[in-house]
Amino acid sequence: MIYSRRDFIKTGTLAGIASTLSTELFAEVKAPRVMTVEGSIRPGQMGLTLIHEHILVDFIGADNYDPSRWDRDQVVEKVLPYLLEVRELGCDTLVECTPAYLGRDVKLLQELAEKSEIQILTNTGYYGARDNQHLPEHAFSESADQLAQRWIKEYQEGIDGTDIKPGFMKIGVNPGPLSAMHQKLVRAAAITHKATGLTIASHTGPAEPAYEEMEILEQEGLDMSAFIWVHAQNERNTNRHIEAATRGAWVSLDGVHRDRIDWYLEILSNLKLAGLLDRVLLSHDAGWYRPGEAQGGNFRPYTDLFDYLVPAMKDRAFSGREIRKILRKNPKEAFAIQKRLR
Repeated sequence: MIYSRRDFIKTGTLAGIASTLSTELFAEVKAPRVMTVEGSIRPGQMGLTLIHEHILVDFIGADNYDPSRWDRDQVVEKVLPYLLEVRELGCDTLVECTPAYLGRDVKLLQELAEKSEIQILTNTGYYGARDNQHLPEHAFSESADQLAQRWIKEYQEGIDGTDIKPGFMKIGVNPGPLSAMHQKLVRAAAITHKATGLTIASHTGPAEPAYEEMEILEQEGLDMSAFIWVHAQNERNTNRHIEAATRGAWVSLDGVHRDRIDWYLEILSNLKLAGLLDRVLLSHDAGWYRPGEAQGGNFRPYTDLFDYLVPAMKDRAFSGREIRKILRKNPKEAFAIQKRLR
């Protein structure tokens, strides 16, 4: 930073300039950032973002979980062409939503990010959906605060002995009323957010558990902009999407598929009519390499949004500005690391 004579006049002394410089540097440090597996970036550097995808998922269950079940070189060989394909379509950033004990492999993600030149985010948190079979044993006995301290440590020190840090939280709950276990996960996420500013993306689905989650987060003092309602497309009452977005939550329609384009258009059109497109996120929930299956099983590309949904949105009179808002502006706001408190 170069200071002119005008700066001396404005601040009066060298001490004044030092104070000004200190203030500017502090503002830079406090500015929201986004954490990728290759390091921190500014939110504006995210570009076009797919906010919910998967590279590798292993549903074997926490009791039998073992990263030796896959070979990284084989996974890279299988997955890299799909990342390069979507990079050619304009994707700059991919948010990888596989949690711990389901196949989160941050070194694999880092290697793929380097080779594909796509920025990749990974996560901290635990996945209680599928009836808790992906929760480690300690999750059942530890308190919400103890779980949160584990997640906070990953944010502060890195994941699995690396210096790779999470860019958000991923938790998961079952459909229906929240169990005591899942209430604990939500409270642990709230504690973690208050300590780190990491956004909470919760695998949820129907509105009933989503609204329970929001109530808990509000009780813990969080603003709803800290919460992403994952799989909101599974709620058939579109008024509930509008209600959640009005409260400030992110409504994530993350199962985009060529066979369901009309349903996504209906949800999007209703949110547009309500003036709430600034709370919408879109993605495929696609991929992924499956350990234990021949050659990693059937991998679904990350392309239906580009090939089917975006053209259909244009046909339905969504403007380029509205589409850019959903795919570029909203992700950088949703995943910027900042404490969002009431």
